[in-house]
Amino acid sequence: MDKKLVIPGEFLSDDIKLADEGTYVEDNKVFSSVFGIASLKNHIKVVPLSGKYIPRHGDLIIGIISEVSFSNWIVDIRSPYEGLLHISEFPRRIDNSEMSKYLKVGDSIMTLVKDVDQSMKVELTLNDQRLRQIKDGRVIEVTPSKVPRLIGRSGSMIAMLKNETNCNIFIGQNGRVWLTGKDKNLDLAVRTIQKIEKESHIPGLTDRIVNFLKEAKGIPVKQQVKKKTKKEEDRWHEQEPAEETVDEKMTEETVMEDAEEPENVEENKSGGILDELLDK
Repeated sequence: MDKKLVIPGEFLSDDIKLADEGTYVEDNKVFSSVFGIASLKNHIKVVPLSGKYIPRHGDLIIGIISEVSFSNWIVDIRSPYEGLLHISEFPRRIDNSEMSKYLKVGDSIMTLVKDVDQSMKVELTLNDQRLRQIKDGRVIEVTPSKVPRLIGRSGSMIAMLKNETNCNIFIGQNGRVWLTGKDKNLDLAVRTIQKIEKESHIPGLTDRIVNFLKEAKGIPVKQQVKKKTKKEEDRWHEQEPAEETVDEKMTEETVMEDAEEPENVEENKSGGILDELLDK
C-alpha cells in the first residue's frame, strides 16, 4: 500500500534518505510529524489533514484588512502570523491620511507574500498586475492543507471545475478561494469545492467529482462495474466447472421449456381477450 493514515510520531522508515515534507528524522529513523496521509512511494511525504497556513515567500494568497496603522495595513492572512502591507507596496502613490480611503477594515485583497524573515514578519505587496482588491464574487475558505488536492495534478482538478461551472476561480495558498460567475454556477462550484475538501483523502476523488457534476446537471451517470481482484478471479476459476454444469442444466431446462411453449401459445390463441374482441 503506497498511502496510509498516520499520526504524529509514527514510525515510517529506516531509510532517512526518503524523508520529505511532514516527517522528521530521529535515531536514523523517519517518523511522521503531523496527522495526515503518508505517501510511501519514492519519497516519504505526509500531507496533513488539518492545520494552519504557514506563509512562504512567493505565495499568492487572499488577505482581509484587519487594521489600518500609520504606514501599514495589517492583514489577516489566515495564519498564526499577520501580514503587513506597507503603503509603498500599494500600486499608486498615496498619502498616509488617505489609506482608509483605498483599503479599509474588512476589505479583501489578492496579494503576494513578498518576504518572510526568521521572526516570521510577513511582508505583502500589491505591486503586481495579477494583484488587486476583491470587489465582487464570493470568497470561501477551505483547509489550507487541502489546497494541493483542490488544484489537482498539473492543475487538472481546478481546470475541470472552471470548465464545468463556467466560473472564474482563484485559489490562495492560505485556503481562501475567490469565485466569480453567475449565482447558479457559483452555488454548484461552492458545493463541489466543499465535496473535494471533505473527500480529498479517499481514493477515486476525480471520478466522484466528475459524476457529482454530471448529476448536478441532470446528466445520466454510468455505474462502474467493480473490477475483480486476482483472488476473486482465482476463486471464480476454481468454481467455474461446477457453474458450467449448472449452466448446462439450466440451458437444457430452458430448451425443454421452450419446446413446450408452442402448446401454451396455442392454448392462449384459443381464447382470451383478443378472441373476445374479434368475435365482437
